[in-house]
Amino acid sequence: YIDLIDQTFEFPQKEFTLKNNNLQFHGVDLLHLVERYGSPLKFSYLPKISENIHRAKGWFKSAMAKNNYQAKYFYSYCTKSSHFAHVLNEALKNDIHLETSSAFDIKIIEHLKSTGKIKNNTYIICNGFKRKEYISNIASLINSGHKNCIPIIDNYEELALLSGQIETNFNVGIRIASEEEPKFEFYTSRLGIGYKNIIPFYESQIKENPQVDLKMLHFFINTGIKDNAYYWNELVKCLKVYTRLKKICPSLDSLNIGGGFPIKNSLAFDYDYQYMVDEIINQINNACLEADVPVPNIFTEFGSFTVGESGGAIYE
Repeated sequence: YIDLIDQTFEFPQKEFTLKNNNLQFHGVDLLHLVERYGSPLKFSYLPKISENIHRAKGWFKSAMAKNNYQAKYFYSYCTKSSHFAHVLNEALKNDIHLETSSAFDIKIIEHLKSTGKIKNNTYIICNGFKRKEYISNIASLINSGHKNCIPIIDNYEELALLSGQIETNFNVGIRIASEEEPKFEFYTSRLGIGYKNIIPFYESQIKENPQVDLKMLHFFINTGIKDNAYYWNELVKCLKVYTRLKKICPSLDSLNIGGGFPIKNSLAFDYDYQYMVDEIINQINNACLEADVPVPNIFTEFGSFTVGESGGAIYE
């Protein structure tokens, strides 16, 4: 295959090199792993997790400085991308926050708290459809004193269910149901509340509710963060909702732009991360300036991006 690879890709690359005709991944001899452990074999190279977290933080720091952006950035990791203890422990070395999507995830959060891996000021963003056990576990976490747990409301019923079990005041977010990309093969907009219904929902269920403050608007595109007309169009619609909502809701101070950074899944991968982050921060800054509202804190939830390039599988 080496002639084909030479014609098709720049090789060697940062992760992949050859040594004595053996393929190396970050300096680890993959044939040696197979000889020692057999195949099929799944492996993780943990330093890559920390490296990717630092890369993303650097892109946002640079973009915020360039745009004189007057708010903070928070990096969150989606536990569903890998629940392995060795993966989470590596990620948590880097001053990050966590995103959950099931009752099971909250048990992991409680365990991490009991072992001192996360503190009460770590943001726990609770996404996903909230069934009975998930609601109970979120309530238990908030009732135990975790003020920075933010359930993201995905449908009209969830707020009442949470209020019924949470004994203190608490913060929530609202997920925007973005419109599907034309020709996208899955229908996922059942999660979240439509653009036109966000403000009526806030006014009917949150505004006069003394127990609840709206803290975050959650914007997620199923196809990921891509430099195409669909992504930028949805972001513009999201920012219109944010600026209108901010004017009537002082507690709203955060915009969660979700996950969806692509990862290197072939040797031909090419993606300009810094350009995309610069452009996202620039558009948010301009929209808020135009509407005369303060810019929001930015949250991201990178799951695959955090761990996807750190591991692989070897087959015979």
